[in-house]
Amino acid sequence: MQYLRSLIFTVQMYAVMALMGLYWAPIAMRKDDGAHRGVRAYCNYVRWSAAWMIGLTSEVRGEVPDGAVMITAKHQSFFDIIMLCSVLPAPKFIMKKELTRAPVLGWFAKRMGCVPVDRGKKGQAIAKMMADVQKGRARPGQLIIYPQGTRVVPGVQVPYKTGTAVLYQQLQETVIPVAVNVGVFWPRTGIRKTPGHAVIEFLDPIPPGLSKDVFVERLRNAVEGRSDELMAEAGFRAAELTRS
Repeated sequence: MQYLRSLIFTVQMYAVMALMGLYWAPIAMRKDDGAHRGVRAYCNYVRWSAAWMIGLTSEVRGEVPDGAVMITAKHQSFFDIIMLCSVLPAPKFIMKKELTRAPVLGWFAKRMGCVPVDRGKKGQAIAKMMADVQKGRARPGQLIIYPQGTRVVPGVQVPYKTGTAVLYQQLQETVIPVAVNVGVFWPRTGIRKTPGHAVIEFLDPIPPGLSKDVFVERLRNAVEGRSDELMAEAGFRAAELTRS
């Protein structure tokens, strides 16, 4: 039964994405904040519908940033993106280049000022990413980067990428780490979602000016440590998930 509920929820979620995309596209073309407003409305709809359709409630903890900051978030599933965009006033992501070709999502991502990255080119990709981010600074917002570079199954250890530390030193902006537990309810792949209470949490800011090594260690300890605590709070243990 939960699989069927999850399937119906997923189908309607993408259908509503198309419908709301059509509604908000003209507004996004006329107004600077139109794309952000449309995406925020859609993401709040997904959170609302997930609560009653599949039993997945959600909560955002910590102080939500509203200025020009860099957000470094744990990434476990599509739902942590949904939750971030439901509360941030002007999010823009460092994202895979392939996603810019996705229907609806790709167009709105461009209007929001997201920065596409060709992950296959490594060094060239980092240089282009930094150049694109600098160009985008004329349009203030919350720049979101996933330090591990991709969605990570809860409990699995994946190294933090170089690009995050490079951006931290180049931008000289405050960094807001984000911990999550959403992957234990909404998996990285597949249809079935598990009822529960998903949480993302904005953690204490990391000031600019640290060395790369110190920054990465502080970031990793904060994000991984708190994410493990949030998963434990939900009744899961990272070690158990790794073995399963």
